[in-house]
Amino acid sequence: MREVYGDIWAYEDRKGFVILVTTNGFVKNNGEGVMGAGVARQAAEKYPELPRLLGQSLIRRGNVVSRLTDQILSFPVKHEWFRDADLKLIKKSVAELNRRACENPKTKYVLPRPGCGNGNLTWAKVRPLMEGLPDNVFVIERENLNGRKAKNGNGSSGRKVR
Repeated sequence: MREVYGDIWAYEDRKGFVILVTTNGFVKNNGEGVMGAGVARQAAEKYPELPRLLGQSLIRRGNVVSRLTDQILSFPVKHEWFRDADLKLIKKSVAELNRRACENPKTKYVLPRPGCGNGNLTWAKVRPLMEGLPDNVFVIERENLNGRKAKNGNGSSGRKVR
């Protein structure tokens, strides 16, 4: 795993990159998955079909890492949108990401710090689950509008790892 600063959407439409969107397992009455905050909301705004695709995936496969489009995968961190992120679910998602990343070493997988925004977890708690991931996995620490590093969940700024 490599930690980098930046905007996850800078990897959009780049050949060889896949973006993982942190998600939850809640399906609305209309069959759409809830994508109302954080990177999930950004993704739904960019790709209006994603809530429908996520909902279909949740109904068919359950709350697991799933391909939604050619370049976007879901990465479950919550069971329900209104609950905090679940470390056991993140661990399960990390295991699936690890399998995919090892099977596809030329593909680069990019995701935000899972569960560390609206999931209310700190990077200090989540990072140990991610440490065994291969080098073709990039975890983004977002920059704020001034181009400075954003603070992570435990109040300290991260470091850039190449």
